[in-house]
Amino acid sequence: MQIPEKPVIPDDQLIELARATMKEAKFPFLSSIDGDQPRLRPISPLQVEGFTIYVANLKIYHKTAEIAANPKVELCYMASNHDQVRITGMAHHVTDRETITALWDTNPLLRKYLGSIENPQLIIYRITPNRVRYMKEWALEYYEVPIDKQD
Repeated sequence: MQIPEKPVIPDDQLIELARATMKEAKFPFLSSIDGDQPRLRPISPLQVEGFTIYVANLKIYHKTAEIAANPKVELCYMASNHDQVRITGMAHHVTDRETITALWDTNPLLRKYLGSIENPQLIIYRITPNRVRYMKEWALEYYEVPIDKQD
């Protein structure tokens, strides 16, 4: 069986397709490493800035120790039409009070469940991408999405 050639998609269109997939999917899955065992769970991003994603966590959750031991993570968004975006990057613990306050102020669920920005369990991660890939439906081939061309 001959595999069809992968169509060329211009960079600006790839960025647009990836962002549209992320917007439609809303809730990605986050993978981290627990020793030698990958772990995967759905998450609810607090904020999306291009391909940089902010997520909240509780210090008591096991993924906190996983990310502390190895901050390399991957997010996978899958839209209802099966388009995928995979963001490979590093999870950085956000300590900047201004950023934390801005995220807190714009997220009612965060306030509802944690009660106070001073909650000692609150931890926020900024996932900074070093690679973004997009796949149309089940094409089985990813496109590299340029992350240096974001506006």
